[in-house]
Amino acid sequence: MSRAALKGRDAYRVWREIGTRWADNDGYGHVNNTVYYQWFDTAVNSWLIERGLLDVASGDPIGLVVETGCRYARSLSYPEPVEIGLAVEQVGRSSVRYRLGVFGKDESEAAAEGFFIHVYVGRGDRRPVAIPDSWRSAFEAISAP
Repeated sequence: MSRAALKGRDAYRVWREIGTRWADNDGYGHVNNTVYYQWFDTAVNSWLIERGLLDVASGDPIGLVVETGCRYARSLSYPEPVEIGLAVEQVGRSSVRYRLGVFGKDESEAAAEGFFIHVYVGRGDRRPVAIPDSWRSAFEAISAP
């Protein structure tokens, strides 16, 4: 069974460098797969906070993760720093699908590639809401090529 190659650096619009930690390695000597999802969450939410879209304490709306996925191509391990690439693949009425690439620092080929879907909901009632126009513009600014 063959599978498509992972996307390169040019498929991403925003970058985050994250240092690996001693505790990230598992018994096999590489970063455990659950850590990749932590990196995805960090990359998306730090970008949202920097853009003024997410106020963790009292913002409204908020994004709830409804689906994630990841494909792995090569191992990473502590103390190797990683770079997480972020782009928006699709913006719906109340949802956003993010593309994320995990690269070893200065590496040209991805070690992993994933996606992350937020549905935006009201903070109080947790019901889907339309994405505000200013948010939509920010998402479109980092749309995947």
